[in-house]
Amino acid sequence: MVGVTMNRQVRAETRSRSVSWPVRSGAVPPLAEVFISRPETGFDAARGLGRGATVVMTQPTVPDHAGRQPQAGLGGTGKTQLAVALASVLWRSREVDLLAWVPAASRDAVITGYAQALAAADGPGADADPDTAAASFLGWLATTSQPWLVVLDDLADAADLDRLWPRGAAGMVLVTTRLPASAVGGPGRRILEIGAFSPREALGYLSARLSEDAGQRAGALDLATDLGYLPLALAQAAAVIADRSTDCRSYRAQFADRTRQMPVDEAGPDAATVAATWSLSLDRADSLSPPGMAGNALVLVALLDQAGIPGAVLTSPAACAYICGRHATGTPADQGQVRIVLDNLSRVGLVMIDPESAPRTVLMHGLVQAMIRRFIPPAMLEQAAASLHRAAPGPLWAAGAHPVLLRAGQSLSEAGLTGLAIPYWQNMISTSQVPGQAHAGMPLAHDHLAAAYLTAGRTADAIAAYEQSLADQQAAPAAGHPDTLATRSGLAQACLAAGRESDAIRLYETIVAEREQALGPEHPVTRSTRDDLVAAYLSAGRAPDAIGILQRVLNDRAAALGPDHPETLTAQAGLAAALLAGGQLKDAVQMYERILAERDQALGATHPDTMTARAGLAYAYRSADRLKHALPVYERTLADREKVLGADHPDTLTSLANLASAYHSAHKLKQAIPLYEEAVARQEHSKGPDHPDTLTARGNLASAYHSAGRLAQAITLQEQTLEDYERLLGPDHTHTLTSRANLASAYHTVGRRAEAVALFERTLADCERLLPPGHPMTQTIRENLSAAT
Repeated sequence: MVGVTMNRQVRAETRSRSVSWPVRSGAVPPLAEVFISRPETGFDAARGLGRGATVVMTQPTVPDHAGRQPQAGLGGTGKTQLAVALASVLWRSREVDLLAWVPAASRDAVITGYAQALAAADGPGADADPDTAAASFLGWLATTSQPWLVVLDDLADAADLDRLWPRGAAGMVLVTTRLPASAVGGPGRRILEIGAFSPREALGYLSARLSEDAGQRAGALDLATDLGYLPLALAQAAAVIADRSTDCRSYRAQFADRTRQMPVDEAGPDAATVAATWSLSLDRADSLSPPGMAGNALVLVALLDQAGIPGAVLTSPAACAYICGRHATGTPADQGQVRIVLDNLSRVGLVMIDPESAPRTVLMHGLVQAMIRRFIPPAMLEQAAASLHRAAPGPLWAAGAHPVLLRAGQSLSEAGLTGLAIPYWQNMISTSQVPGQAHAGMPLAHDHLAAAYLTAGRTADAIAAYEQSLADQQAAPAAGHPDTLATRSGLAQACLAAGRESDAIRLYETIVAEREQALGPEHPVTRSTRDDLVAAYLSAGRAPDAIGILQRVLNDRAAALGPDHPETLTAQAGLAAALLAGGQLKDAVQMYERILAERDQALGATHPDTMTARAGLAYAYRSADRLKHALPVYERTLADREKVLGADHPDTLTSLANLASAYHSAHKLKQAIPLYEEAVARQEHSKGPDHPDTLTARGNLASAYHSAGRLAQAITLQEQTLEDYERLLGPDHTHTLTSRANLASAYHTVGRRAEAVALFERTLADCERLLPPGHPMTQTIRENLSAAT
């Protein structure tokens, strides 16, 4: 469903107007109160970049000066601040006619930023849909002689910039990302690995930040060492030291004590450091007047967009009630208290308030947000999110759904908390139905509600919600409108999940044809929909149709780009997967072997694409029942990903789970169980105990315990997992049904017949009610019930 999230917002904001050059687009974050140049670990912003250059600031991939191993994906090393400094220098010196600051947390966000920049420059095509406007913007950059700078801040996934990298002889591109260099490298891209401060830089920062009282700097170098020279942690520590009029030695003692109390040490030293420093900052903020409100404000800000939150959102009546307590009604006095609380959070380094922003935009670092969300109980998260949409028909609904409303609900959905996301979107839809007003956010809310239903396995409800969203879009300009196509894609996905393959295929075929005509056959959105159609064909048992499509794509790319081009290899991998799904195992294995050999030779053994190809080959061997061949390939993939991506990277965690599962399939439980246990521990520390991936890992471990005859451990873990699934995903989710059936099976194995039968009967009734007729899971439960009785 690419393009659903922000498209409607862009069309309301990109109206053509006369332009006064130079032009700035996007919200450039403020420069920190104290910013120091980083000649040893960064780059000199005053020197700028060369015309036509692309610089990517990434996480480090080698140990730093202190021998600390890099922590993949954490951030906090000051990349965004270096980008702000460079952009500010170029803007003040009038070296660029266009400065476009583009948040890059998703493909939608990038497209939105490009469309807004085109509108700010009054470029041709600014009134088109966002995808077209983004393409026009890239075309303008490539041909204009006016100097420009595009900053893509916090790139989350390299694939999001597929065909969206800016190029042009007159311009400069600066990208910040927490991805490793291997994921974002490419021709013409200069990689700068930005890690922690050097000891000299850290001491210089603390000296500048604590310049008013030399006594506060006592023990500065020792404190910097304890904090790993991490810029974010140093900023928070220095803010508290300055505000409390204490010194580095005293803060160091408090930090040591707090670190011992934090339960996140295994997530890595940087995570543990930031967890401790933000909690000390919160203690200081909570002690200030008005006391006791800082925590609530912090939770609310952590739930929203790190790119910036308008002050009006946080001073709305509902937000005031959440921050100040139920007695608050959003009066000027209440709003004044909230502003004081936010100022206090700024004083101690937990947020930044943009001084140049009229709405007093509040920003929070993404790593701080991640650490805070990690400690928020789901119920508190739900309460904070719910407080936002209760503001209707106030500032959040004055001109349609404010993006922060969408962001709040998306935070719940992205965390996999469908049990919280579904009522959130339901309440948002109910709240938005103001008499006499029609909001552009309504279809979006229905889309998100439908997606949450689908994730929860409630396919009938998902179909109804998507159909309602389509009804809300009757006034759309055309049937091929991007929003309508995205909603229809979601409907097709729901139909497929409901077992209505023919309906899904008919929808996908139509959408693919329309997108190929509107966007071209190689546009990322077209590709995604074509992949969905292929999946639908395979699900319906129409493997020849799927293979035919993918063979044509492969032939076209090989003819146009050559057999060794990355795009050709990607198409080859898609065809191999279809052959595997279609049962053509010998052909699939041979193709996976060829893909791995070609990528290894062209890209190197540890390139992300090579590691993905190796994982694909391992799966092909396993599917062909060649476990002796699969196991060493799984082992090599895990080792490479741990080395290159880090222990807690999602791809690494997937490889760990796959290796454990392969050992399980090979009946090598002595090797499988420790890996399953490690997977549970890593998921808990990386994503938290309530994340769906953690619950899945826990269920896999319970299954392995069951297979090994460790039934008491299996039952205890399965009971816990079922309770968590019911609490977080609801009683009707397919994962909940599976977990309940697994527990029933364990009860049956140990002779607890009555409990087993009761669970099997309940699960069978739910499967018959929720799943399509003839679903394999329903048949399996029926057979298990028969055996138990």
